[in-house]
This record gives sequence, structure tokens and C-alpha cells, in this order.
Amino acid sequence: MEARVYEGWPPDDFLYEPKWDGFRSLSWSSPEVRLDSRNERPLLRYFPELRPALEQLPEGTVVDGEIVVVRDGATDFDSLQQRIHPAESRIRMLSETTPAELVAFDLLAHHGADLRKTPFVERRSQLVALAAELGPPWHLTPQTADRRTAERWFEEFESAGCDGIIAKRPDGIYESGKRAMIKIKHRRTIDVVVGGFREHKDGGKIGSLLLGLYNDRGELHFIGHCSGFGDADRVEIYRRFLELATLESFDMEARAPGAQSRWTGDKDQSWTPVAPGVVVEVSYDQLEGDRFRHAARFHRWRPDKEATTCTMDQLERPEGPGFAEVVRT
Repeated sequence: MEARVYEGWPPDDFLYEPKWDGFRSLSWSSPEVRLDSRNERPLLRYFPELRPALEQLPEGTVVDGEIVVVRDGATDFDSLQQRIHPAESRIRMLSETTPAELVAFDLLAHHGADLRKTPFVERRSQLVALAAELGPPWHLTPQTADRRTAERWFEEFESAGCDGIIAKRPDGIYESGKRAMIKIKHRRTIDVVVGGFREHKDGGKIGSLLLGLYNDRGELHFIGHCSGFGDADRVEIYRRFLELATLESFDMEARAPGAQSRWTGDKDQSWTPVAPGVVVEVSYDQLEGDRFRHAARFHRWRPDKEATTCTMDQLERPEGPGFAEVVRT
């Protein structure tokens, strides 16, 4: 079961939980111990240290939850991504240096009984009882029926790796493959400098803009990209940025845009640098280190803004309790 993003807070009575920054997973107990992604791809090979956790589950039990790696008191998605590696030796090494943990938030089967048609409030009650019997690396995500508490969590728990709040109907059944939950996500606006662009796959028009912020050394640090321009504007925007094309713009000591990886595969990531001077206002939902986790959303051009004023100190670093404190709530 998935979630749809909701602007604001839902008007009806809901149950609220933190949304953790990890890999969504289904944990299956004996007789076949499994750890699957939401697309039913096996993950246990990449997280061998979690096998003992799965073996803690009673036979015929399936838990919906999140795989997380916690570093410095917060979930670390960068470290989690590194766990998906083809080399067995590296998997073993990372399982010791950056071990994963499991956060449970729903119970789909218990002792062989299928609970998907059972109201969520009853599934949660059984999950709470089960969690009391489980040891590390299991965690039970906090939950509240009080919206004001959820709004406080939305602000305070971001420091622990909470990237929003999930709202669930107390009487809701588990609807596999449907967006039957609500996700309330953080969204912030920021002024950034255009340091390059990618041409649209159709050619002759803009595909996406590559964005940067100046660091404390006065270098333009790559922070992410945005797209989503209307077809009527793409050709004109492309022509304007072609006139600004240059040889180099971003600080290449930082993570360079367009680098091939196992996540991009053979996808064309080529880009054209431009002279940094154009400023745009975008919004983003989440940071991953010093870059946007997802594509930013274009809002408007900022011809009134000097590029050199767009610095890294615009980025908000949340402060508050750590992951261990939150899951004890």
C-alpha cells in the first residue's frame, strides 16, 4: 500500500506516524525467511545482518516497514544506497560498518492469519504486542491520533531522518498497490544559480536546469536539478541558455552532475555548463547531504537577485531529537 502526497493536513480523523527515510520493505518469517522490496525484489542478499531479526518473527508473520541505516543519530540514505552492491565482499564489509535496522509500521499477517482486510487500528494493536517481543534491530514507529502532536513531530523529528508524516485511516484495510495513505512532506523554497542544462531527449529544447549554490570558498557547488517547463517555453529557454554556454561552472571537487552510476545505468547524463548568473527560485522537499534528494520544483525566475548571494547557508539544517529518541517515544 502506498501514499499520495497531500498539501496541508487531512480534514478527517486520522492516525499519524513519522515517515522514515529508508527502503520500504516486507519482512517474512519462517518457513521462508524473506526481505522484499515493495516491488517484490529480494533484498536479504544486501542486508545479511538482518536475517536474525527476521528469524525473531513468529511463523506465518509478515511485517510492513522500512530498512534504515542510522548514523550520527539520523537515518542516512546515502549510506543505505551504498548497501546495494554487486560484490559479495563489499556487502559483508558494509554489513559490519553500516549495519541496517528495521522500523515496523504495519502487520499484514500474524501466525498464519491474513490481516489485510482487518481495520488498521486492530492491525496496529497486534503489531504493538508483537513489537514488545522483538529485540534489536527492530523498532516500532511512533503513532498518535492527535493532529497537534503530529504537527509537532513534523517539525521536531526531521533531525532524526523523518521526512514527513504518514496519515492513515483507523478503519482502513490494507489495499495493496493503491495510494490509500496520505503523506505530508516538508517543502522549502530557495534561490539557486543555474550552472548548466540538459537538452530534452527530443532535441532543440530545454530538458532540465542544473542548479548550484556558492560554498564558503566562492565555488559553485552542484545541488540538484529542476524541470517541468511547459512545451511552449522549452525552445525559448533552450536558446537563451545556449547563448550562456561556457566551458566550466560547477566545483568539480563536489559531486559532479552527470556522473554515471549503477542508479543511472546507461541513461544519457550529458550536460552543458553555462556562465553562472541566472537565478531561479525553486522548492525542494528533502536534503541528502549537500544536495537535493529529489528533483526541485521550479517556481519563478529571479532577475532581481545577484547570483553571488545564493550561498549554501540558505540550506536549513534541522535540529531536534535523534532517531533512537524518537522510536522510544
